[in-house]
Amino acid sequence: MVRLFTKYGRENLAFFVVGLLASVLNRLVGIVPALVLGVAIDAVFFQNTAYRLPLVPPAWIPATISGQFWLSFWLVIAAFAAGVGLSWVQGLGLAVYSNRVQHAVRVDTYDVLQHLDMTFFDDKQTGQLLSILDSDVRNLRTFLDSTLSGGLQLVVSVVGIAGVLFYLNAQLAAVTLVAVPLLAVFTIWFMRTIRPMYRALRASVGALNTRIENNIAGMEVIKASTTESYETTRVADASMDYYTRALAVVRLDYLYQPTMELLAGIAFAATFAIGGIWLIFGPPGPFTGELLVGEFVTFLFMTQRFIDPLSGAGRIVNAYENARASGERIFGLTDRDVTVQDAADAIDLGPVVGHIEFDHVSFAYATGRSVLHDVSFAGEPGQTVALVGPTGAGKSTAAKLLLRLYDTTDGAVRVDGHDVRDVSVQSLREAIGYVSQDVYLFDGTVRENLLYGAFDATEPEMMAAANAAEAHEFVSNLPEGYDTRIGERGVKLSGGQRQRLSIARAMLQDPQILVLDEATSAVDTETELLIQRALDRLTSGRTTLVIAHRLSTIRHADSIVVLDEGRVVESGTHEELVAEGGLYATLWGVQAGDVSGVSPALLDRLVERSRKTDLFVDGATADGGADDR
Repeated sequence: MVRLFTKYGRENLAFFVVGLLASVLNRLVGIVPALVLGVAIDAVFFQNTAYRLPLVPPAWIPATISGQFWLSFWLVIAAFAAGVGLSWVQGLGLAVYSNRVQHAVRVDTYDVLQHLDMTFFDDKQTGQLLSILDSDVRNLRTFLDSTLSGGLQLVVSVVGIAGVLFYLNAQLAAVTLVAVPLLAVFTIWFMRTIRPMYRALRASVGALNTRIENNIAGMEVIKASTTESYETTRVADASMDYYTRALAVVRLDYLYQPTMELLAGIAFAATFAIGGIWLIFGPPGPFTGELLVGEFVTFLFMTQRFIDPLSGAGRIVNAYENARASGERIFGLTDRDVTVQDAADAIDLGPVVGHIEFDHVSFAYATGRSVLHDVSFAGEPGQTVALVGPTGAGKSTAAKLLLRLYDTTDGAVRVDGHDVRDVSVQSLREAIGYVSQDVYLFDGTVRENLLYGAFDATEPEMMAAANAAEAHEFVSNLPEGYDTRIGERGVKLSGGQRQRLSIARAMLQDPQILVLDEATSAVDTETELLIQRALDRLTSGRTTLVIAHRLSTIRHADSIVVLDEGRVVESGTHEELVAEGGLYATLWGVQAGDVSGVSPALLDRLVERSRKTDLFVDGATADGGADDR
């Protein structure tokens, strides 16, 4: 938790110091009424001792009983008024500080998150990450806002009241404080026991959020499959796991809290019993000296104020351990190593010509699953290079290596002769446009989505891109045209409409290199023609890497590279590959409906490969790799 202050707290330290100082003074001021009351009882009402107050010079104390009474009255009023003011300053100072730190932690954590390698996201669930960015960050704010000040107030109260008790009567003070060592030992045991329980609780919150987030995102599939009861059961199971862990924490807390109150209550009862005997029968046992009524009343008031914060220590410890578990999750995320990052001597690509090269590239995911083996091919500026092959051959993985979403295991990927690992990631990705099969549109207007990544584009430029992408006509027919909100992930649009918007977005970004990953799949024939026409305009004059299952869409490519099980097995033009009669010719025949020349063994192998790779979910395999179509 120290890092919370050293890394994020310095900038707004003044608010923190003012809030804590007000908190300390508030506790000290709270001691004044009970102390003044005890002195007034003995000096004003019983008149059996002189009127004395700690830190108040005798010259300031009136000589008359009436003056001492009104002094006591105004001191009590002033103490309560000061307490109200100090509480306001404390609350405002710590609220400003904690919320600013919360803002900084959340933004910094998100920034780190979006710079992490894709290998991190291959096996992380969205709900877990949302839990860290939301509830865990809020737990840190609560710790700074109330838990920390509560802990400091506890220390100040214990030390301050203990000092006053010893000032009044050291012997009776020892009786009141005898429970403190027991309370400390019990608190240490509680902290050590509950810490791992809070870690498990925070993890279960993330798992529950993941289950709910996944189900909301997949509601269409759930309804179509009539699996509502099945998913309700799965949510109930995740919720029950959270309930079980939360209940375990609550059980331990309710053991700790009453025990603390019991120990504190025993200390209060012992103080009352010994003080009462002292007043009625004289000093008991080893006790000596005189105990005045006012001193005893002050003792009881002070003891109660001493006992209350001690009995509430459980809430502070509880909140601290909860925040500590959240802090471990947050800093565990921000401390992750990033492997795909700029080298110390990285250069910017500068004006890009568009030459791409894969030089004996091999790649395996972090799980050890090998995807590409010694892959080599090149594309000249302005050429279209198509990657084809059976499902699972490694086509999409190759495209991700060009974007440097992953780094190669062996070999090199080059752009204009530069190894992509030697250039800045930003300049590399700014030079490459990416149009995917799985189009992602943000919850906003058509205009906001088109201008994403090209924020300085003008209105005419945006309109021209939409026209070129065959999107302007349908956008104009929307209720509010380019200012129509399209919903989360563009749910208010058809698949073809979403795809054309993504093409227009790529045109606005005006990259020299394009990656088209199944950009015309899963649409009807008419829409495919519109999209293909838009893609023809987009790829004109640009180096294009196309990944396609529909071979009819790439038959005019300058070069076709055929992958099978991560290896290049053929390359050439469409006519050359068909004439060779190899795997490409087989795939072409299958898609044309002519399987007469395909051997049963090869056909069975293609079907088996397709069946296995259908196990992909959300672009990731069961063993943590990404979809390597």
